[in-house]
Amino acid sequence: MESLAGKVALITGAARGIGRATALLLARHGVDLILLDIDEMPLRELADELGSDHAVAYPVDVTDFDAVRHAAESAVARFGGIDLVLANAGIASYGSLQQVDPAVFARVVDVNVTGVFNTFRAAMPSVIERKGYILMVSSAAAFLPLMGQSPYNATKAAIDHLATSLRAEIGHRDVAVGSAHMLVIDTPLAQDVAEDLPSFFGALEELPSAMRGIIPVEDCAVAMVNGMAHRSRRVYVPRWIAATAWLKPLLASRIMDKQYGDIAARHLGRVDSEVAGLRRSTSARNMANVHLSTAAAPAIDG
Repeated sequence: MESLAGKVALITGAARGIGRATALLLARHGVDLILLDIDEMPLRELADELGSDHAVAYPVDVTDFDAVRHAAESAVARFGGIDLVLANAGIASYGSLQQVDPAVFARVVDVNVTGVFNTFRAAMPSVIERKGYILMVSSAAAFLPLMGQSPYNATKAAIDHLATSLRAEIGHRDVAVGSAHMLVIDTPLAQDVAEDLPSFFGALEELPSAMRGIIPVEDCAVAMVNGMAHRSRRVYVPRWIAATAWLKPLLASRIMDKQYGDIAARHLGRVDSEVAGLRRSTSARNMANVHLSTAAAPAIDG
């Protein structure tokens, strides 16, 4: 394990949730912080809390590569370089693939996949120079599909493989690359889903009891920081989620098709009905950044 003191970390999705909790913990380890988020007010508040000598905030949309690159270059000029990257920004859509608005689907892919690419690509010159570490936030959903969250599931699986691909390309240059996989964390994303879609958590209740608990965001931050200190290939929250990675072929097999189908038959119609009632396919917080398609998604009775 290496000391994090004196290092510089770039974090996206830093204003809330996992990003914010990890930033606060890294600061206690003596890390200088480059904070990126689309939501300017809470981002500025976090930077003020951490102090201008050790944190700088850049309100950017991670889907805008030029904006992310400008933030990274400005931060390198400020702090001298970037040692650590936490590509954390992400959103979720609501409802089945038949229900979700195509524009929301596209936005989830853009933020969750293109945004991760933009983040590490912009920081990569400095990270390579300093033989640093990049941690991409995936999810247990990369291995186990969450009902009514198929676009989110797909993007998190993509991030898992993106980390593997990047590791293959730059690992020989002494840069470490990891992916983080967690169950449901007590973040604004999960809180929005709980408020908007009660039936989603009804479907979650059908999973084994160990998979149903809501994990405190502080516990997740501890795992992230530990992963950075160890330059981990994968970070699991909780650790036993590693088993789902090894069992992915089984979880995606015909053996599980009937179980998933039974859960969908019991819950997906209700989820889609709740989405139709909301008249949006993502949280109210995310809607400001989505240009809705002209064709309305069909309402599904359930």
